[in-house]
Amino acid sequence: MGLFKSKGVVYKPVKDVNLGPDSTEFYRQADVKAPRMTGILVKIFTWFLESPIIGALLLYILKGNNLIYELITNAEFEETPLYVPKHHFEDHKEQEVKCIDSGLTPPEHVQLAIECLPTSSKKARNGAKPSFCRWTIMDYSRAYSSGDITPLMVAERFVAAVDESSKAPLKMGFFINYNVDDILKQAKESTLRYQKGEPISVLDGVPVAIKDEIDCLPYPTTGGTKWLHKERPCVDDACCVKRLRLCGAILVGKTNMHELGAGTSGINPHYGAARNPYDPSKIAGGSSSGSAAVVSAGLCPVALGVDGGGSVRMPAALCGVVGLKPTFGRVPHSGVLPLNWTVGMVGILAGTVEDALIAYAAISGEIPRHQPSNILTKINLPVLPLTKSISDIKLAKYGKWFDDCSDDVRICCSHALSNLQDYYGWKMVDVTIPEIEGMRLAHYLTIGSESSTSLDSHAEKYFKELGWDARAALNFYGAFSSKEYIKAQKMRNRQMQFHMKIFAEADVIVSPTTGVTAYSIQDDALKTGELDYVNGAALVRFSVSGNFLGLPAVTVPVGYNKLGLPIGLQFIGRPWAEATLVHLAFAMQAIRMSEYRKPKIFYDLMGKD
Repeated sequence: MGLFKSKGVVYKPVKDVNLGPDSTEFYRQADVKAPRMTGILVKIFTWFLESPIIGALLLYILKGNNLIYELITNAEFEETPLYVPKHHFEDHKEQEVKCIDSGLTPPEHVQLAIECLPTSSKKARNGAKPSFCRWTIMDYSRAYSSGDITPLMVAERFVAAVDESSKAPLKMGFFINYNVDDILKQAKESTLRYQKGEPISVLDGVPVAIKDEIDCLPYPTTGGTKWLHKERPCVDDACCVKRLRLCGAILVGKTNMHELGAGTSGINPHYGAARNPYDPSKIAGGSSSGSAAVVSAGLCPVALGVDGGGSVRMPAALCGVVGLKPTFGRVPHSGVLPLNWTVGMVGILAGTVEDALIAYAAISGEIPRHQPSNILTKINLPVLPLTKSISDIKLAKYGKWFDDCSDDVRICCSHALSNLQDYYGWKMVDVTIPEIEGMRLAHYLTIGSESSTSLDSHAEKYFKELGWDARAALNFYGAFSSKEYIKAQKMRNRQMQFHMKIFAEADVIVSPTTGVTAYSIQDDALKTGELDYVNGAALVRFSVSGNFLGLPAVTVPVGYNKLGLPIGLQFIGRPWAEATLVHLAFAMQAIRMSEYRKPKIFYDLMGKD
């Protein structure tokens, strides 16, 4: 690429693109041109970016070398822009579901979810007992009801565990903020309800953590920064948090996150790196890093995150837990930092598919009256079976994309998928998903532009308080033009049409969740953060459509690499078809759960380890 205008791609009309297995569409692998940098190198690079002349030239070169001009800026699209991925509600006639009445309360939603669970699911499909399983919401509820343990006892153990985990030598970096007095107060109130025989729901007394991108009293919402809460005070719970509180959950604090969600590692120079419980020398993934790690480590059966670019599913896969991102608009977004308003979505991290379903039922529901929405939907909950799952499922697989990952991820996910087909007899549909790299760049351009715009009024005042990696990211984000943003939305429209055509032939699209497993944390990244766009692109490779197109998606653990690091398999679904995704995730979990392994860092709050 030179200093002259780059030639752009002329995209064929959607109707002329073959999405079948015999398609001649070229699969372009991500070829990211950016070195991994930490420590002093990040500082030097950021100083160059912030230099008026050198920075402009450097950004111009980086955009060109990474194909942004060719695939987006100077590309020719026939499509009109699609700015928000709202989906008209369509009843897909999902199998084996229970429909939620829109007028019910969150505790009533949870009760319906309980009625959808099998009476016993802690047995693998081959009859083997799992070698390891985390305590579930139902385990907590039964123990509390029997009097074997109380919410107060669990809360005290939780506080001790978090205190231990935050000190040397572990320094796990799970939380940005937690308030011991508030946790114990909630636990005492819950214990009293159980003593009276009046628990609100099965979530009563269950510890639930909240990503520090979501409002939850009495905590400030920092977004992983040292300053954002000064400009935007937290005055109320987010809608999703209110619903959990109404169910009696103990809200135990604000989990660590990659600063402003501007990265994939979960290394935060202000609050420490959120470390992977399977190997504390490895990343937890971002940006909902702390939420994934606390669930993996047994501190909570459920946590909330926000998924703007795989930020729930990616850390869930790396930390060996379940991650569910609902359809855009399914969960009210009020009370969530407006960092990326057309791609971000509240999501759930859980130790099991069943717990993800319970939390999903609790936080889903009607959009509050003060929040305008023209989407009328109904919520289906899957009735999970003890034996065979739902029938006649068609799984769409794009082989070249599926295999574009490390060998250990490819082999593990392929094996899991074969198990699924063999056991349930589900049909595989070979498809082609064109222009995936163009979609990744369009998504990056979109989330970057929205983040930069949302922070624009504060950036100058607080720019030097940002970590070095976040400063570099915001320089990139601010380099995108209105023309590029609009071109990216044309790609969104184009990809939406491609995906809807695929969903006319198949129920879900299947892929690995990440292209690589968790990588090592470099010591000098702890103070500056890191720039690692090569690994970052590999981590988000399979996540983008869920955010860019507003599609629901779920990741479930399916195995480990040679170092014992977790690997996840992802199902991407039709809009509003979360019930089908949960069915498939539950089926996959049942096949693989006998091989689940205990993390190196694990806390048994029930005292039964």
